[in-house]
Amino acid sequence: MEFVDWLNASVYLFNKGLLNAAKIGSIYALGAVGITLVFGILRFAHFAHGDMMTFGAMVALGGTVLLREAGINLHPVPTGLLALPLAAAATILLAIFVDKNVYAHFRARRSPPVVFVMTSIGVTFVLQGVVRLIGGTGDRQFFFVVEHAGQRIREDKERWIVNFQWLRDHFEGFRENLVITAPQLWLFIFTAVALVCLHYFLTRTRTGKAMRAVSDNEDLARISGIDVGRMVSVTWIIAATLCAIAGTLLAMDTQYKPILAFSILLPMFAAAIIGGIGKPFGAVLGGFIVGAAETFAVFDWRPVAGRLFESVDMTQSMALVPAEYKLAVPFVILVLVLVWRPTGLFKGQVL
Repeated sequence: MEFVDWLNASVYLFNKGLLNAAKIGSIYALGAVGITLVFGILRFAHFAHGDMMTFGAMVALGGTVLLREAGINLHPVPTGLLALPLAAAATILLAIFVDKNVYAHFRARRSPPVVFVMTSIGVTFVLQGVVRLIGGTGDRQFFFVVEHAGQRIREDKERWIVNFQWLRDHFEGFRENLVITAPQLWLFIFTAVALVCLHYFLTRTRTGKAMRAVSDNEDLARISGIDVGRMVSVTWIIAATLCAIAGTLLAMDTQYKPILAFSILLPMFAAAIIGGIGKPFGAVLGGFIVGAAETFAVFDWRPVAGRLFESVDMTQSMALVPAEYKLAVPFVILVLVLVWRPTGLFKGQVL
């Protein structure tokens, strides 16, 4: 086994494993933070969260079509990214509309959490119908060819390739490239910026501190002069914005699916619980733990092993878990964490 074999295996593992784990982890982290914020302020599990992501992705897709037809292009920024503010605004309006017309009714009656949960499941089915009615039932690609400097560019799938020329010159047999797509890069940037801004907001601003006070004791916060209704609206604004970002960038990197929420909702809840329900930064860590566990549980290690060892049987899968059991992986991690630490990885005051 030579050093160049380790180089080839490492770059392949980074491309196919670590990058994918970081992408899925970012999506789960953004979604889990929204879920845990809603729980921290409103005290119920919002099962319509995943469908709000789908709604945001649908609006972004429609906005991308409109921008393309209008000839608006800011290459190398993907047009889908230009439509993201529209998607965020529409998702915020949807979240506030649902809260004012559905959840506020039960909140005024001091209904138990189970009523909110069942109501959110009902909202889930309604949103699924709305998404299919407006956006159709088929899968759609964020695939738009644009003209830039006389060249036709498939902008949303643009890839940046690092070919490690210095390593190629010094290590014969090194042939791997590092490949990252535009949506993946933007996803990592947006995730980092969003989480830093959220940390500053919750710990340094008056509104953020007021949200934490409402989370700790709503009645005491109200008699202290805090506008609880405003804090509820701010919570939905933040959660809906994160939904739009996560849904849009996931759809840009893969494809828009009306059933987008089906495969990501339960892992996001698992991430929120693993991190400690009601704790935003625990949800971030939980998101990346779940993303990494999912990715590497179904990752086929044959190409990596084949670059290191000549005697590898390439006819037998080396995945730890068959792909059809991928959805079960987050809950195995969840059970293990809760057995070891029932409060999740983080404990203490909510928010």
